[in-house]
Amino acid sequence: MTVSLPRTAALGVVAALALSACGAAPDDSTTADGKNAATATSAADFGGLDALVKAAKKEGTLNAIALPRDWANYGALIDGFQKKYGIKIEVENPDGSSQDEINAVTTRKGQDRAPDVLDFGSSFALSAAEQGLLAPYKVAAFADIPEGQKDAQGRWYNDYGGYISIGCDAKRVSSCPTTFADLLKPRYKGQVALNGNPTKSGAAFGGVYAAALASGGSFDDIQPGLDFFAKLKKNGNYTPVESTPATVEKGETPISIDWDYLNAGYADEFRTKGVDWKVAVPSDGQFAQFYSQAINKDAPHPAAARLWQEYLYSAEGQNLWLAGYARPVLMNALDQAGTLDKTAAAKLPQVSGTPAFPSEDQQSKAKTVLAQGWAKAVSG
Repeated sequence: MTVSLPRTAALGVVAALALSACGAAPDDSTTADGKNAATATSAADFGGLDALVKAAKKEGTLNAIALPRDWANYGALIDGFQKKYGIKIEVENPDGSSQDEINAVTTRKGQDRAPDVLDFGSSFALSAAEQGLLAPYKVAAFADIPEGQKDAQGRWYNDYGGYISIGCDAKRVSSCPTTFADLLKPRYKGQVALNGNPTKSGAAFGGVYAAALASGGSFDDIQPGLDFFAKLKKNGNYTPVESTPATVEKGETPISIDWDYLNAGYADEFRTKGVDWKVAVPSDGQFAQFYSQAINKDAPHPAAARLWQEYLYSAEGQNLWLAGYARPVLMNALDQAGTLDKTAAAKLPQVSGTPAFPSEDQQSKAKTVLAQGWAKAVSG
């Protein structure tokens, strides 16, 4: 998502916060026999999906944050959920970052406009879990989510993902770069942008990690990524303008380091507007990652929050990610069940090899290094 975007196992075949009034969570989340959605750890724990649907419809609203409609097909997912259940999704600060989501949870505890659900980079999900902000809840498809892609307690689980890629406006850039090494060439002066600030944005975090891998670094060593951007800044190629659909369309960020599903979406979105947007997954810095879903432990609409998760991990929800060029976490399971949208799968940006993913400890270390060194790397 991006002024600073919200957002972040195997891929297989494969969100300024407005002030709001305080208010207690509605009583609509408790069943006649006393079961409370706020403490339900699964649909079965609440009496089944039908009971969850009934309670969620009674609540009538889902508070979301940092979900741009043009991010990985979120518009279709939001519309699909609202049509299916008649529950209104209120999306605040759609271009917010992963850190904005966590801030909203911590500063709005007990308020009726607190976020019910969260979509953030995986490193931010780990941080939120460590802070005790997330509710344990296992969707019906929890067992099918690959190991390493979910928290054992169900406080968060990965949902959709992709690879860091290089997007380029071929009508403004005579020869589009396809590797991180290319980005250092003098011809790209003032043209290379990130989708957000890597200390706040999952997409930009991934961009620095990919640059590290392309520059002799590793999952244990993101410093070469900071060094890469310091060099990019020093030679004048890096622009501090954070890439968004608007900056891409206006030509302000003719080269954007971003997730492949976002860049691929731009290619479709702007084709009729005269923008020839090319997408390449850099062979010298392949970095793949998922974004994670979670429920606010103090969600004002706990039943709707849990139903939203069930929808996202249904075949319908997972295939809608796929239609937005994102690789759904249940892609293998859908393929085996015969419910995968194979036409959409065939349109995914092509990547060779098997993706690898940084561990929780590696991501935590990388975030610390970024927090300490990013501003210095791109200052001046």
